Amino acid sequence: MDRPNIVFILSDDQGPWAAGCYGNDEIRTPAIDRLAATGTRFDNFFVASPVCSPSRATYLTGRISSQHGVHDWIREGNVGAGAAAYLEGEVAYTDILAEYGWTCGLSGKWHLGHSQLAQHGFSHWYAHQLGGGPYNDAPMIRNGEEVTEPGYVTTAITDDALDFIDRHAAAPFYLSVHYTAPHSPWTGHPQDIVDSYADCAFASCPQEQIHPWAVGHPLSENCLGNREMLKGYFAAVTAMDRDIGRILDKLAECCLRENTLVVFASDNGFSCGHHGFWGKGNGTYPPNMFENSIKVPFVISHPGHIPEGAVQQEMVSAYDFMPTLLDYLGLPLPEGVDLPGQSVLPLWQGEDGAGRDEVVIYDEYGSTRMVRTEAWKYVHRYPDGPHELYDLANDPDERANLANDSAQGARIGKLQGRLEAWFARFTAPGRDGREYDVKGHGQLRPVGGRWNNGDQPFAQE
Repeated sequence: MDRPNIVFILSDDQGPWAAGCYGNDEIRTPAIDRLAATGTRFDNFFVASPVCSPSRATYLTGRISSQHGVHDWIREGNVGAGAAAYLEGEVAYTDILAEYGWTCGLSGKWHLGHSQLAQHGFSHWYAHQLGGGPYNDAPMIRNGEEVTEPGYVTTAITDDALDFIDRHAAAPFYLSVHYTAPHSPWTGHPQDIVDSYADCAFASCPQEQIHPWAVGHPLSENCLGNREMLKGYFAAVTAMDRDIGRILDKLAECCLRENTLVVFASDNGFSCGHHGFWGKGNGTYPPNMFENSIKVPFVISHPGHIPEGAVQQEMVSAYDFMPTLLDYLGLPLPEGVDLPGQSVLPLWQGEDGAGRDEVVIYDEYGSTRMVRTEAWKYVHRYPDGPHELYDLANDPDERANLANDSAQGARIGKLQGRLEAWFARFTAPGRDGREYDVKGHGQLRPVGGRWNNGDQPFAQE
């Protein structure tokens, strides 16, 4: 295989339920569906943290929050005199790609600190100043300068991506296309698309009674039962999908599709009324690890190299992405870096996972940690709960918490032991998420680095 181009498309706040190819017949996603038809759809792909910035850091570095130190969405240090590079000292797979001759470009959301600084191998850098904001006249970074980008930001990100492809078609390139869609706000989207959902029943988004942990949360209080918000969320996805189609068309027009690996994923899942709340891991307090928060769409397509129209049921984590991508490209892992994941290249190539050890998925968000096997999920909150245990085989919707069932004591003890042994194996000194009072209100500065002056690095109520 010649050195392929890579286009990594990352949406923001999208659960797998919010795509046609995952079985939702209410939402229109023909481009994502086209990718699935020409590639492989993963039905059990999990992020390592159910919130954007820590999840994005794990995709890039292959390391968990308690290693790279990004534990919450980054609230401060994105632009201006106090800007801080939160991943300073980490090795991203884009560093390795650039070292081996790929030209690396970013079009869209960064949200890992110092948005004005091209870093980690990227030579093209068109970034969002923050992590989200208005969809029209959005705050962006171009040539290191803060600009207000006229028009619809999803389209602006795509236009920049198309220009990058045109300029680098003759050489191997890597392009991150990081949309802010379908993150809030769910206003300001193309009106024709919004109106097209006027008669939608939204059966895929049951507006349940508010969850006790979401009471007082403004997102759930304002959005539960609100059809305009549902129309806006669906419209944000469909407008993004329309522009993903433009990228696929551009690759075909430039005769690059056969030599380009296209990946579509999201940074975290999302609930639009499911379980009685709107949001992701920080949509409740205490933070949640519901399937809708930790499971995301993941689709890969590379004609002639990735099986077409295939569905992979094996469980995979975002911390497996970096080692798998480098394995796919025949590139080495970074030396001296402790990676918790492993290459799952055989799954990319259509094998069934036979011979794999038992697969266990681990997640963290501050002092909330999760261990998930194929059949069971255990959520442990330090120091003293509340804890959760779900029998996923018989209760896939996670309705019956068995953590206080005395008959489950041995199972809980075993799962907790696995959880604590795994995190003890990989946690870096000074970056242990249990040491920080993460409440979902944002991270103010890096931890364990020269910016950490001893003040509280996380925003509190």
